[in-house]
Amino acid sequence: MVQRITTFVLLLIEIVFLVNYVSQIAMTAAYYDGDVIHVAGKVMCQDCTLNYDKWINGSEPIKGAVVSITCMDEREIVYYGSDKTDERGQFDLVVDKVLYGGKSLKPQLCNVRLVSSPDKSCGIPTDFGNGQTGVKLVQPFMVFKDLVKFVVGPFYYTTPMCKTPKYENNY
Repeated sequence: MVQRITTFVLLLIEIVFLVNYVSQIAMTAAYYDGDVIHVAGKVMCQDCTLNYDKWINGSEPIKGAVVSITCMDEREIVYYGSDKTDERGQFDLVVDKVLYGGKSLKPQLCNVRLVSSPDKSCGIPTDFGNGQTGVKLVQPFMVFKDLVKFVVGPFYYTTPMCKTPKYENNY
């Protein structure tokens, strides 16, 4: 019985090390392979005036919404770019990893967030998916040959009726 427990514990430790090793390989590949990084995601409209089922499952894509990426070095902004969504609400930001002047972009110092919605009936940004505050690029979704792709979101806008009122004096 003790030998089985010992074997099980050693197997569990090996699995943990293997998962950590594979994760490190993916991260290393993401930060050193390829000349560009891709950041993809979706922007949707979520209407809080609908019943619960439609509110949760009935999001509609927003065509023409703008999403931005801001990348820093240790002190300042080194890259800013944006993209508009297509008719499915999808965007794909493509960023060169080697910047003007030979600086190397570090994806982990990039932030992706909502900028604007062309839909006036659904133009209030929400922080579902951290679209309003921004998402840091931490772990790539895919690393294959020269392709390094991060996926964020989905991000959501909502209708003006759903906007949370700001109260004075914390009341």
